Amino acid sequence: MMSPSTKKVFRTTSIVAAATAVVTALAGCSSGSPGASTLDTKAKVTIQVWTGQADVAEQIIEKLAGEFHKLHPNVTVNVAPGASSTDQLLQKISAGFAGDQYPDVSYAFGSWAGELEASGRTLDISDEVKKPDVKWDEFTAAARGTAQPSGKKVIGFPAVVDDVGLLYNKTLFDKAGVAYPTADWTWDDFRAAAKKLTDPANHIYGYGYSVSGSEATTWQFWPHLWQNGGAILNGDATQSEFASQAGVDALTFLRSMAVDDKSVYLDQTDTKIGPLFDSNRIAMITSGPWELSSLKTAGTKYGVVPLPGTNGDHQTVSGPDIWALFDHKDKNRAYWATQFAEWFTSAAQDEQFNVVLGNLPLRSSEAGSDAVKNESAQYPGYDVFVANSANVKNTRPTTAGYAGLSTAIGKAISQVLQGDGQPQAALEQAAQAADKALTKK
Repeated sequence: MMSPSTKKVFRTTSIVAAATAVVTALAGCSSGSPGASTLDTKAKVTIQVWTGQADVAEQIIEKLAGEFHKLHPNVTVNVAPGASSTDQLLQKISAGFAGDQYPDVSYAFGSWAGELEASGRTLDISDEVKKPDVKWDEFTAAARGTAQPSGKKVIGFPAVVDDVGLLYNKTLFDKAGVAYPTADWTWDDFRAAAKKLTDPANHIYGYGYSVSGSEATTWQFWPHLWQNGGAILNGDATQSEFASQAGVDALTFLRSMAVDDKSVYLDQTDTKIGPLFDSNRIAMITSGPWELSSLKTAGTKYGVVPLPGTNGDHQTVSGPDIWALFDHKDKNRAYWATQFAEWFTSAAQDEQFNVVLGNLPLRSSEAGSDAVKNESAQYPGYDVFVANSANVKNTRPTTAGYAGLSTAIGKAISQVLQGDGQPQAALEQAAQAADKALTKK
C-alpha cells in the first residue's frame, strides 16, 4: 500500500541531529559558477530530482517525469533516489552543498525543513504560490506551514501529508459489549471505554501508547495539548510553551489511564502496538493510514474515527514532508524545478502518486476523486483519514531545535506514564531542556 520510504513520516531521525552542523556550516560556502542570469523558458534545461523512494514509488515518479518531458521537450528531468534510503538524503544533500553537486528538487522529511532553509541554498517560491492557478490553499495549513519553516519564505511544495485518527478493534469491542467509537466521542468517553475493554487476565488492553521517548511518544501528545488550548512553542519559536496548564491537563489525563486505570499497553519499543492491535490484544490505537495495509493482510476487523475531542475540538496532528527546491543561481533551472514540483503536486498527478501508494491526497480538491474512492473501497477507513485532514489545524515545528525539544518532552511523557513523576514537575523539567535545545538552533 505504501512504499517503505514513505510509510512512517511521524519520526525524527538521528540523521537530523548529525547533519545539523554540516548543513549550517555549509551555509556560507560558494555555490559554484552562476548559470543563466535571465529567464529563457525555451532554452534546453536539465533538472535533477532526488526522490528518496524505491520500487513502485520510484517507478511512478520516473513515469511522471517522462510525461512532463513530453509536455516540455526542452526540459529533461533526471530522476534518482539520491540515497539508499530517505533517512540518508539530508546527509547526501549536505555533502552535495560542499561539492556543488546537490539536486534541484529533493524529497525531504518535514523535520528537515528548518535546517534546509538555514543552509541558504533553497529557493524562495513565495510569489509563485500566491498565483491563483497554484491553488496553494488546497494544501492543509500544516503542509503549507512545513514548506514555510521560518515563516519568511516558501522553500518547496508538500510531498506527503497524513493525519492520525482512532483505530478500534471491532472484535474486542464486540466481545466486551462496548459500543463502537463515534466521531463525537470525548476523551472521557474514550477513557471509560478503554477501562471496560481492558482484561488483565487475558493480557488485553483498551489502548496502546509509546513510551520509547521517541517522536512516536511526542506526536501522540500534541493533539491533547492543542485540544486543551495549548501550544508547543511561543510565537517566535524561541521558547517552549508545552509546560502550560493545557500541557499539564493533557498529561494528567493520559497518566490517569496508564497509572490509575491500568488500561494502556505501554510500548517501550514502538514496534509492538501495531501487531498487538492486529491480533486482537489492544482495542484502540492512535495511528494513520499507513496501518490499513497490515490490517487488511491480518484480516483484522476494525473501524476508524477521528480522534476524541475536547469541547467539540477533534484536532489531530500531521507530519507533512516536502519537495524542497534548491537554488543553483540559474534562473532557467529554478523556473523549471518550480514548474515541475508544482505540476507533480497538482491533483491529477498526485492521484497517480500519493493516492495510488495509499498516502492521503495532497489537495482538498481530490477528496471526491475516483482515485480516492477506489482506495477507500480497497482499504476501509481511508476515507475517514481523508476527511480528517480538516482537523489538521497546527503545524509541528520545523525549527532546528525541535529534535531536542521532542526528546525532552518524550522522556517526560514516558516517565510519567510509567508511574515515575508527576505531570507538572516533569513537563517543567522538560521545558528547561527544550529551551536549551531551541537556543542552539
